[in-house]
Amino acid sequence: MKRLLVVKMGYTETLASFLKPGMSLGDVLRTTFILNYFKDWDVTWIVDEKAFPLLDGNPFIKRTIIWSESGAVKEKLGNEEFDLVINFENLSEICEFVSSLKGRKFMGFSINGLPDSVGSQRLIEISISPEKKRRNMLSWQQILADAIGKKWKGERYILGYRPKSSVCYDIGFNWTTSNKWKNKAWPEEKWLKLEKLLNKKYTISWQRGMNNLYEYIEWINSCKLIVTADTLGLHLALALNKRVVALFGPTSPYEVYLYELGSYILPGEKYDCMPCFRTYCERGKPCIELITPEEVKEGIEGEFKKT
Repeated sequence: MKRLLVVKMGYTETLASFLKPGMSLGDVLRTTFILNYFKDWDVTWIVDEKAFPLLDGNPFIKRTIIWSESGAVKEKLGNEEFDLVINFENLSEICEFVSSLKGRKFMGFSINGLPDSVGSQRLIEISISPEKKRRNMLSWQQILADAIGKKWKGERYILGYRPKSSVCYDIGFNWTTSNKWKNKAWPEEKWLKLEKLLNKKYTISWQRGMNNLYEYIEWINSCKLIVTADTLGLHLALALNKRVVALFGPTSPYEVYLYELGSYILPGEKYDCMPCFRTYCERGKPCIELITPEEVKEGIEGEFKKT
């Protein structure tokens, strides 16, 4: 049986044109789609403990190693050799660690930054060039699949943890964002107005489990439809086959494939800097605030008509 090592802890956003502080749990979940190509391989995945629940119980991962520091992880791996090592962390420390491992083939980011294929070249170019990232029209999955020599054909995320909650609510308001992406956040007053506009037609639950990833997954599973910005909650909803209404502003909807499970809303009034992929807004008023509660209500009703 061939052996694969995946290095994706969640420390960087894979296609980020500049590194941002803080975890990117969503990118760990999104990367799981590559497991569809390696179902008959012996897979080891190195991940940060905060992202472990996303991989916990995954049937296509034989071993999960929690990253602590390079020396300790290397000691755990010993003299093991892998047929393929895939690294999707673009940090010099991680790339240096990966270069010290025994592998017959390496793909993804490397310490020398040199691509080994056209797909790898695109991955590297988009991750270092803000303008190329802004112009990109390919899905995140297609870019990563090309980088490892695979053709993406709609393969899905594979969430390890299987929630036990039953569906209790029509709509879940996934209303918060991470501290590093405050300009993705739709203002609380707009969420409150949206709740009033829905006029008790639907049962609504506000985001839960914000301090426990397992509880967060259980909450998302308890909703039929999730209204969300471009956050981990969006990708969890897709992994759990939920309908989604996704609000985009500073990031691109073209990178996020919705698997025919929903729709996205962009500001009606567009800034010429969109998508900027910045964690702060230079215009004073973040573009996502230009999305109206009436537009989101229309998107929600449109999704329920499809079901």
